[in-house]
Amino acid sequence: MATVKSTSVNSLMTKAQQALSRNHWFEAERLCARALDMARAECDFNLMARVLLPLQEARRQRMQIAFDSKKIVIVEEPLTEERQLEAKCYLVQPPLVGADARRLRLLALEREIPAVFLCREPKTQLGLCPVVAIGQVTVRTRIDPPRKWDKPELAWFIEATEQLGDAAIETLDRTAEPARQVDALLERLDAVPDHEKLHQALAEVCKEAARHYADGHAPARAAVKIRTGEQAATYDDDGDE
Repeated sequence: MATVKSTSVNSLMTKAQQALSRNHWFEAERLCARALDMARAECDFNLMARVLLPLQEARRQRMQIAFDSKKIVIVEEPLTEERQLEAKCYLVQPPLVGADARRLRLLALEREIPAVFLCREPKTQLGLCPVVAIGQVTVRTRIDPPRKWDKPELAWFIEATEQLGDAAIETLDRTAEPARQVDALLERLDAVPDHEKLHQALAEVCKEAARHYADGHAPARAAVKIRTGEQAATYDDDGDE
């Protein structure tokens, strides 16, 4: 029997599908994100898996607009609310940090500007380039730097975003209780929302959780405060927290 919340989620998803059909990617993303939170609050993991497909599609479409620009803007100046953002790829670097990249990303979403943001840190002693994303947790991995540090190619930028999302998936504790795996991936998706495989990994874990709790009750999601900087839990590419 459908609950009030599940009925509300289905209503949101109907509106999201309509927004997708009109190419209103940001509206669809907002509706799906809200539906995903509501489904988790209801411990309806099958419904979560259903929500993730249109959420992934909405984000993929707006990302593609940024990639199609073939423009990479290097950002190293302090943020201002008046900063003009465009449908491009933005590479945030020192003295700015991952929290700055997150603020820029949220600003672009608020203004409905299809931009993609990536933050890189100084090269390591081994010559690798750390890339980082901040949300409810911090995700970081070390990758090969671009051939030209000051003029990175679009292919490098896209590959860097892929490797960052891959690192988020690889650090998941697969021995944890299914509901906790779902929540861990939700936290990672908050940090790295522009990664298709992360949506797919979460959908698969949601399906596993639905099967696991088919005859019982799943634990509710603990209240999580969005944190940034040193206050956030950190997941690195070596699996350490």
